[in-house]
Amino acid sequence: MAKKDNTEDKIVAVEEALGRTEQFIETNQKYIMIVLAAIILVVLGYLGYTKLYIAPREAKAQSEVFMAEKYFESDSLDLALNGDGNYMGFLEIIDNYGSTKTGNLANYYAGMCYLKKGEFQQAIKYLEDFSSDELMVSSMATGAMGDAYLELGNNEKAISCYTKAAENKPNEFTSPVFYMKAGLTYELKGDFDNALKMYETIKTKYPRSLEGRDIEKYIVKATELSTSKN
Repeated sequence: MAKKDNTEDKIVAVEEALGRTEQFIETNQKYIMIVLAAIILVVLGYLGYTKLYIAPREAKAQSEVFMAEKYFESDSLDLALNGDGNYMGFLEIIDNYGSTKTGNLANYYAGMCYLKKGEFQQAIKYLEDFSSDELMVSSMATGAMGDAYLELGNNEKAISCYTKAAENKPNEFTSPVFYMKAGLTYELKGDFDNALKMYETIKTKYPRSLEGRDIEKYIVKATELSTSKN
């Protein structure tokens, strides 16, 4: 009998809770409908923006960028940046299609063009505007900023970029390259202890990489220079 009473009490409690929920919905029905309508509008707005605005602009940007890429590959850097009169260069693509993936990628290309041209501040500007989740390209962009800072004599910034690039999704290809660049830049500063740390990281983590095959001589050199300095 006690079990039956207990079960009935639970049923009554559930019914009361459901009743309160229904009452809340009835009382706040107008507010709930407004919230739901707002959510639906946001979703539809996003889908409309993506399909009706971004997608066509992405297609147009892609149709323009291929010639700039060809000029970049052939080291025709001014044509790659500014276009040839028939096709846009990277700078115009950025201005017109900056919100697209192609426009974003154009920032990377523009930065690399300026780096090759020796215009290092401009290189940094465009490389900073570039973003990507793709492992190789994101690491190369950050490392390229390191190269630009190095050319400008800012060794601290260069090292910061190199280590960031090396630690970005660590891998056998880009990480040892940028640890090596960081190590060599530390040597330029006369900081042989930290240079040694970079080289030892390559030896420990990436012994089979191209940099890892010759790393022992850099370790020996940095060790000797560190010892003589101290």
